[in-house]
Amino acid sequence: MSDIQIHPTAVIDEGAKIGKGTRIWHFTHVMGGAEIGEDCNIGQNVFIADGVRLGNRVKIQNNVSLYSGVTCEDEVFLGPSCVFTNILNPRSFVSRKDEYKPTLLKRGATIGANATILCGITIGEYALIGAGAVVTKNVPPFALMVGNPARKTGEVDKEGNKV
Repeated sequence: MSDIQIHPTAVIDEGAKIGKGTRIWHFTHVMGGAEIGEDCNIGQNVFIADGVRLGNRVKIQNNVSLYSGVTCEDEVFLGPSCVFTNILNPRSFVSRKDEYKPTLLKRGATIGANATILCGITIGEYALIGAGAVVTKNVPPFALMVGNPARKTGEVDKEGNKV
């Protein structure tokens, strides 16, 4: 793993797969069943659970937790402190690990700072989720989504410019 940069404070569990050119920063934890593609940048204080899959050139900003069931295709951007869930009705006293709902972020999707993505959702290619949005349903490709609950207010091009 000489072509991978891992900060000394990061914890990478045995069995994690990390692609060449990937950089992992301070206080990040990658669990053993996670798969991270090539040329990714994983920010400070990120948690990546077993079963999470990241494509190539994914950028994750600080303070993001990715739980089992989250898949990010190539070139996805996750803004600071965005939130993902994997259970619709969690209770501390009820084990629902067999009820995780998958979340898929298609190629080039962007999630803004502090946005929340409920589980079981697909975010379309190059869609842009605004800061603080709460996504409760599938998002079409190239959609610009804002608010709580998130609603489509327009479309963006591949570079993220409103069209």
